[in-house]
Amino acid sequence: MTLVLPNLQGKQMGQVITTITVTNFIDLVMAERGFISTEAVRCAVLDKVVVDTGATLLSLPAPIISQLGLRQVGERDVETSAGIKKGRIFAGAQIIVEGREGRFDCLELPEGVSAVLLGVTPMEELGLEPDLRNRRLRVLPMNDEQTYLMA
Repeated sequence: MTLVLPNLQGKQMGQVITTITVTNFIDLVMAERGFISTEAVRCAVLDKVVVDTGATLLSLPAPIISQLGLRQVGERDVETSAGIKKGRIFAGAQIIVEGREGRFDCLELPEGVSAVLLGVTPMEELGLEPDLRNRRLRVLPMNDEQTYLMA
């Protein structure tokens, strides 16, 4: 998969980069119940995560998925710049972004791709949206008067 970003006068226009923490959710539950120590919980802080409105899921390189010990739950056809390919789906990734927390499936990126992509599904569920002008994630309201969640 190739990610092409516009480059105007040396600036990545509209590119949003963030930091996320990804944790193995099963490890968290095991630690909470006393089966493993909190130090044994597998976790990674990932910088330079590309906020990608063209991606659906959280997408991680294979070495990070392996480091976290995430469980494969299937394969799906995935549209990439090279056409439709099979992609492995892994469950049990808990992420924290901009103070918001959730659990998501993730897609294993093709070999040789080292970028981490934060797709639309986790952003929507966490109440985050890209602010392209200011090149950051905007945290949508969640308080007594307003909420991004709708029923």
